[in-house]
Amino acid sequence: MQKAKLLVVEDDPNLGQILQEYLEVKGYETRLATDGEEGLKAYQQGQYDLCLLDVMLPLKDGFTLAEEIRKQDKQTPIIFLTAKSLKEDTLHGLRLGADDYITKPFSLEELLLRINAILKRAHPQPNRQPANAPLQVGKFTFLPQQQELRLGEKQISLTAKEAALLKMLIEHEGRTLDRSTALKSIWHDDSYFNARSMDVYITKLRKILKEDPELQIMSIRGEGFKLVKLR
Repeated sequence: MQKAKLLVVEDDPNLGQILQEYLEVKGYETRLATDGEEGLKAYQQGQYDLCLLDVMLPLKDGFTLAEEIRKQDKQTPIIFLTAKSLKEDTLHGLRLGADDYITKPFSLEELLLRINAILKRAHPQPNRQPANAPLQVGKFTFLPQQQELRLGEKQISLTAKEAALLKMLIEHEGRTLDRSTALKSIWHDDSYFNARSMDVYITKLRKILKEDPELQIMSIRGEGFKLVKLR
């Protein structure tokens, strides 16, 4: 299962490092930014499951940052971290579209529980299919256990790595599959040579999927790959 990605924007270097290390130990992929401008740039460069924003930030405060994020994205959950406990600040943050508001000092365990609860609401996973259940991708039926694609009566055998890569792309359909995540999951290392190997497998999968002109594997520069349906 892919790790949830969190954006943490906190100008206190000690607290920022503690939050990043703690959340990564708890299974989250975390990016840390130390001011509002850096936070906005990081948000625009990545795809995050949740944003954790300090209110009192240099260059651009957390409220302004949240407002700019909400202009582009109404869905990604936001939690404010603040030393302020004024009711007016809490209400202002919630009006901006925040999902929660936690006052410093706070317990890391409490923060983790709030993050987990919000992510469960934002990304419910009802009726999950068995790991090797057949998957429909466009006109193809993919059988992970048999490492096989079927198109009508046609059966296409895949190598183990082709099947594993295709499975990850299908599971992320419409979203970017992070290059490093795929490499570490399939090749167990994200070295340059493995990255070039993965590019070869992507090319092979593109040729196979050409039989359905509505399917496309897009390269997302600096991030990874995305399987999309053109119609």
